[in-house]
Amino acid sequence: MGGDHGPPVVIPAVARALAELPDQVSFLLHGDEAVLAPEVAHHAGAAGRVTIRHAERVIGMDEKPAQALRRGKGTSMWNAVEAVREGEAACAVSAGNTGALMAISKLILRMSVDLDRPALVASIPTPRGVTTFLDVGANVDCDAERLVEFAIMGEAYHRAAHGKAGPTIGILNVGAEEMKGHDEVREANRVLREGGFDMDYRGFVEGDDITKGVVDVVVTDGFTGNIALKAMEGAARFITGELRTALTSGAMASAGALLARGALVKFRDRMNPPPAAPFLGLNGLVLKIHGGANGRDFAQALRVAMDLAQSDFAAEIERNMRKLPAALAEASPETNPGPPAAPPPMEPTR
Repeated sequence: MGGDHGPPVVIPAVARALAELPDQVSFLLHGDEAVLAPEVAHHAGAAGRVTIRHAERVIGMDEKPAQALRRGKGTSMWNAVEAVREGEAACAVSAGNTGALMAISKLILRMSVDLDRPALVASIPTPRGVTTFLDVGANVDCDAERLVEFAIMGEAYHRAAHGKAGPTIGILNVGAEEMKGHDEVREANRVLREGGFDMDYRGFVEGDDITKGVVDVVVTDGFTGNIALKAMEGAARFITGELRTALTSGAMASAGALLARGALVKFRDRMNPPPAAPFLGLNGLVLKIHGGANGRDFAQALRVAMDLAQSDFAAEIERNMRKLPAALAEASPETNPGPPAAPPPMEPTR
């Protein structure tokens, strides 16, 4: 029911996804039945594979997370997440209020192992495929341990979502040199190098490396990640807007655009921001779709939800997270003091 467009986009996207997904896949739609039922009736392929669960109330896009928790029970968002906890659904998918969705998901599903808050992950297109980028907004302040947790979660997610056996990982920094950056990123870098993790950690990467595809997984705090993601989205919109203006600036330009239509559609699809971002670290799957998603984006996100539901990435995250305390202890300066410091220079004798 949420997002910028609501059921007029969601229902056609569900019908589109049903046409492409296996016959055993079905959907629970939570929301106002009086609104949803006529939309579903327009799509013959949805018959028998779509169940509507009536919810009279919805959470507004402008509600604060605390308000959503107080009045959220019985809303369409609350019921969708609750269906995951009860085993009725493999994944909850929403284009609604991000903060409310995170708060409700954390309350209902709880966090896996000793995590505090889930991480929000985005998939960024690159010349080499896709970069998994996290956190992109759920955790503004992150210490070194949290960044290491993101590396563990991001690696497991990338393997499940994009099918790469040994993803490479890097930490976003102001330079690739190990002496650069603030204390938290330098400490996370040291723990990942020395903690005995079974992952292909490559060290620091810079901002332009995200879209180059230098590594498969880029880790950062939610403050930096959200700014970087919004900057990339803005740049993509600017480029596509300027291209559209140029290609409609005259008869010859429009004729050229018509001839190149197929290539331009591929370009647009590559430049579009990622439509869906899962919350990692929950005891269940929750997928957040950006509010302005169109039908194509929503259908793509539903396919991602199915792929994640069929994978073992959540259990893999939990297994790797259980290694973290021992890895932190192994990498701590107290247990690994390193070589003794050089003695101070001697005073010259007189």
